[in-house]
Order: sequence, then C-alpha cells, then structure tokens
Amino acid sequence: MKKNIIFPNLYLLCLTLIVFCVFQTAYSMDSNDISSISETKAEKEKRMSWWTDARFGMFIHWGLYAVPAGQWNGATNHAEWILHTAKIPVNEYEKFAPQFNPTKFNPARWVSMAKNAGMKYIVITSKHHDGFCLWDSKLTDYDVTDATPFKRDILKELAKECRKQGIRICFYHSIMDWHNPDYLPRRGWETRSAEGADFDRFKQQYLKGQLAELIKNYGPLGVLWFDGEWEDTWTHEDGFDLYKYVKSLQPDIIINNRVDKGRQGMAGMTKDSSFAGDFGTPEQEVPQTGFPGVCWESCMTMNGHWGYNKNDTNFKSSKELIRILIDTASKGGNFLLNIGPKADGTFPQQSIDRLADIGKWMSVNGQSIYGTSASTIPNLSWGRSTAKADKIYLHVFDWPADSKLIIQQKISDIDSAYLLADPSKKLSVKYENDCTIISVPDKPLDPIVTVVVLELKK
Repeated sequence: MKKNIIFPNLYLLCLTLIVFCVFQTAYSMDSNDISSISETKAEKEKRMSWWTDARFGMFIHWGLYAVPAGQWNGATNHAEWILHTAKIPVNEYEKFAPQFNPTKFNPARWVSMAKNAGMKYIVITSKHHDGFCLWDSKLTDYDVTDATPFKRDILKELAKECRKQGIRICFYHSIMDWHNPDYLPRRGWETRSAEGADFDRFKQQYLKGQLAELIKNYGPLGVLWFDGEWEDTWTHEDGFDLYKYVKSLQPDIIINNRVDKGRQGMAGMTKDSSFAGDFGTPEQEVPQTGFPGVCWESCMTMNGHWGYNKNDTNFKSSKELIRILIDTASKGGNFLLNIGPKADGTFPQQSIDRLADIGKWMSVNGQSIYGTSASTIPNLSWGRSTAKADKIYLHVFDWPADSKLIIQQKISDIDSAYLLADPSKKLSVKYENDCTIISVPDKPLDPIVTVVVLELKK
C-alpha cells in the first residue's frame, strides 16, 4: 500500500499509533523535572566513555540539496538550507527527488575514509530541515526508497558498514521539518496554508514514530544529534519530553543539547543544568577555554557550507584542520568534521585529500588525541597539550629556533621525554626559574605538528 505524504490516512494513522504504543511502554511523561532523568556522575561517565575517548568524528550532510549543489536562479551561495534561502515552494523542491540517484554511493569507501582519517564515529543526516529521509520510513513516501530512482536504504547500508569496520553509527535528526504539513510554523514567504496543520500530531506521531524506526531498526546508535530546536513552536517541555522518550528506546544513547531549548546560540553550550542534553554543540568555532566537567563537541565545515556547494572551493588546509583537532582536544572537547557529499554519492576531492592528510598525521600521533583530557599546562605560546594519567603530550605548532621548548611552570615528576614519532630520540629536561626546558632537535619531524611526550613518574 502506498504511504501517504500529505495527511495521514486511516492505515497510516493506525500504523503510527501501533508503533508509538509499542515503543511507549517503558516511557513516562509524568514529570518535567530534570531530576527524573538524572544519573550519577559515574553513570554518565560510563555512558559517555566511548565518546570522550574517541575525540574525533565525521559529520555528513547529505540529501536532495546536493542536486542543485548550491545554485538557484543564478545565485551560488546556497546549500542544505536552499529551500529556505532561495524560497523554493515545497512542491517545486520535491522535484529534486527524481533527480537524486547516487549510483556511486559506496558505504564501505565512506566508512574506510573516516576510519583511515582517525575518526571513531560518523554522524549522518537521517533527515535535515527539508524533511527528506535517507532511510525507508514507513511514515512517509518522502524518502530515498520511495521518492527517488535510487531505491536503496542509505542508512541501513551505512550502519551495516560502520559496524563491520568498527565505527560508531550516529544520526543527525532535524526537529524542524519544512515538508511535513503538520509542522509549524510555515516559512514566512510560503503560500501553503496552515489550515488543518496539527503540530502535536507531528511531534507525537511523526517525529517520535520516525525516531522509533531509527533506533529500533538501525540501532543501537551511538548518538542522536538533534537540530532545529530554536523555533518558537518547540518548547523546553517538548525537548525534555523527547529526551526522555529517546532514552526509553535506548537507555545508553547519547543525545546532544539541541534536543532542548538551553543552547546559547552558535557558542553551543547549555544555559544551565535544568535543560536536557548530554553535551554542548559549539558550531564553526572552538571555545577559547574548555569547560571542566562538561562534555562538548565542536562541529565544523571544511569549507563554508555543510551541504555540497560545487562553487565553494574555499577549503581549510589540512594543516589548519589538524591544528583545530588538536586545539579542541587540548580543551577537553570532541571535533566533528563535516563532509558534504555530491549528488552522485562521492565525496569532493578536496575533502578526500584532507581526510588522507589528517589520517597520515593521526596514524603516528593518534594516541596524543584519543582518550586524552584537557591540558594541565596553561599559556603555551608555541602550541597545545593534552594529558593522560601518566603522560603529557606537547603539540608543537611553532618549533623553537633555539631548540629549547619552554614551559612556564615546573613539571618536576618527569621520568623521560621523547618524540612521539620516534621514541628512540630521548630529550633532555632541565629547570630554570620555575620553568621546564626541553631540548629538542633543530628541526621538527613533522612540519604541521610534532608531538613531544613527557612520561611522568608513576
């Protein structure tokens, strides 16, 4: 039977209610008190441990917006928001679906590129704001298997390959949905009538029904990465309710703070502990300082857009991206680096090249990123540092001309010092005026970043 993409018919309504009721059994909406979903510090640390150890993940923004590739009526500055920024009517935007046929999509290659770059998890857009779904949803025909000639379930194939290669599969999911007729508000320029729209039906049946599909049919998931929570129709009560609902489906899942209303703009951190969400989400920036005791993840594009824009060739260099990763880890955060695949299912060559460069550096220096905590050494004018229980990793951005690496504090419990890329090169350490001075070679082993290891006495 054909799935209805306009208003729920009787079959769809019954199916939705059955799915919703089945997955609702363990779920209670009786309290909006944050304490009802609280856990001990130890319990949260255990749940978050794989994520905080990983430090580095791949973000993927992919959907119908890859077809126009950023262009509309002569303008070339669009991407995943093109329906909104170009003010395209929904019925006109739907015409991209028959053109979306990514025959070169190779999930094994995608996952291997992430893995070889040193990434430990992938977050892909299950549904962006345009409402188009990259999986075979039973609640709409506006998905990759029904509305496009491709007919393959992208999320199923990618999730399977992630598990095969040992990468955590995670989904981005937009609360905002410009396509669903029950979602409110309408765009200000839109001509579609809102008569008959039922936002509660959207939240309780469509949004929750699709999340149940994703978790039960494609999980277990590492992270549900929400977005689109800023519109006035979405409330704190809605966010808290959705957080509890998702946790009822998979208790150990990690959920970002965009499920609720506590995010403070692009800086991304939550106002206070009364809001739901397991980690903060700074966007296109790395905070000046870290947040002790708080989990956070900086998400960032390689160029100026999240979705594919064929005219945007202003890519950050491999050197800059590696240093951003280090900077993020040095402050105790994760780095989620975005790829915007093309409509044919391939990554832009610039992205492929940068992933390879990052992977080359991580293959030698990854242990200075994975499982580390924020720097214990402030004010390193020449670079950054990360820490583990018995090691301090010094990431040298600016190699000293006099071969003396100076730390403006005395680290008296150093057992040995050496270059991570060549542990046989032991380095001498001395102390002067409460400073630690490490003698290093005349030239760095890696011109992008060379890592010095301080092994501490146990």
